[in-house]
Amino acid sequence: MAPAASKADVVEHLGQAGSIPVRLRHLLPPAYSPEAMSDDPRRHVPRTDTLLADPRLAGAGERLGRALVKDAVQRVQQRVRGGEVAPDAAVEAVLADLPPTASSLRPVLNATGVIVHTNLGRAPLSGAAVEAITAAAGTTDVELDLGTGRRGPRGEAAIAALLEAVPAAEAAIVVNNCAAALALVATALGQGRELVLARGELVEIGDGFRIPELLQSTGARLREVGTTNRVALADYRDALGPDTGAVLKVHPSNFVVRGFTRAVPVAELSEALAGTGVPLVADVGSGLLRPHPVLSDEPDLQTTLADGADLVLASGDKLLGGPQAGLVLGRADLVQRLRRHPLYRALRVDKTTLAALEATLRGPRPPVPEMLAADVDGLRARARAVVARLVDAGIDAFAVDAGSRVGGGGAPEHPLPGAAVSLPPGFAEPLRVGVRPVVGYLEDDRTLLNLRSVPPSADDDLADAVLAVAAAWT
Repeated sequence: MAPAASKADVVEHLGQAGSIPVRLRHLLPPAYSPEAMSDDPRRHVPRTDTLLADPRLAGAGERLGRALVKDAVQRVQQRVRGGEVAPDAAVEAVLADLPPTASSLRPVLNATGVIVHTNLGRAPLSGAAVEAITAAAGTTDVELDLGTGRRGPRGEAAIAALLEAVPAAEAAIVVNNCAAALALVATALGQGRELVLARGELVEIGDGFRIPELLQSTGARLREVGTTNRVALADYRDALGPDTGAVLKVHPSNFVVRGFTRAVPVAELSEALAGTGVPLVADVGSGLLRPHPVLSDEPDLQTTLADGADLVLASGDKLLGGPQAGLVLGRADLVQRLRRHPLYRALRVDKTTLAALEATLRGPRPPVPEMLAADVDGLRARARAVVARLVDAGIDAFAVDAGSRVGGGGAPEHPLPGAAVSLPPGFAEPLRVGVRPVVGYLEDDRTLLNLRSVPPSADDDLADAVLAVAAAWT
């Protein structure tokens, strides 16, 4: 004799077949009567294979992959079961739920006023750099001389563009970030030897990253000179010896020491080291190629090399406005020594970074320099134009003056004037989690959207995002 059916068996049978023999109906609670079951939304949930076979979703599967589309289908099926989505609207709901790309990274409008925002990916790339990445994404001649058919130098065009931009450099290489550049230099020049460095330059930057710990991890020994706030040329001279591998100068970047201080400029250090055979290495941090009229205190690559540094290190994704990269420029013999070191192989960049870097250097001015050069009156006019759209829709908005910053450790004491759109505080979170996320900030119990860090071409997108949040509240 077959075992008696349990209530759970009956419910499961109903969910799959939508019917039940009369002899089993007494097992059902009143809510599972045949009359009630005729309106049960679970009976109308579209099958997974049926949805995936829909031509509209088949195209999405080719673009995003079947797994992502199937996940979206299952989420929508659950919403149909809950009565949130009508069964005949399931395909449209799946399409609306799909991400724009197969990556989880989402484009964000940076309205923080911080131009180089580390948490938002630092420098936004130029259109030319984006096009170059797309072109380089396939098969390229990154290490092939098409004329001879033989292996060619890797990234030659990007290096040439870098040397044209910084003529004081004899040679250059590119690694995956500035920390990698410093690690390569410390390993090649200082492993088992001493690196001389001022105590006031033993800095910590973002996310607990400490310069001395990085240097020591390479097997180099640190010879600290001076005090936290003062170092003299004699301190460096006294530290030199047969075990000295290099003298390092590290730009503090994200902090400034004021008051009773003293530092030794690169030009003086270079003169003191002449004839000793000890290389002078300067990490300038932010990637400024040449002196900038707005950022007068920020060190740049061209001037630092011209002042006598043997090697200069910098980031490619800060003030340069390019992709994440570590730039090493300077004396040809030292650059070649780094290039031939085994560690370089582990740190070198890929073809898309080389393509984006070259396009950044040769193409039109990238967004970061554009934002730095933005006219304050122009920013105010943009803010008023955005506000006019919002006020017409009944939103409590007005334009205000607002300070902004370089970010990325650059020019920490140099605020930039600008303008912002001011909204009620309740807009901050919905804008941040919207379809097109907008990241602003709260100040004086208002949400501010600072236009210094927003490209002019995105002003309409910014206004549309605010309007969408307001519409959701009505």
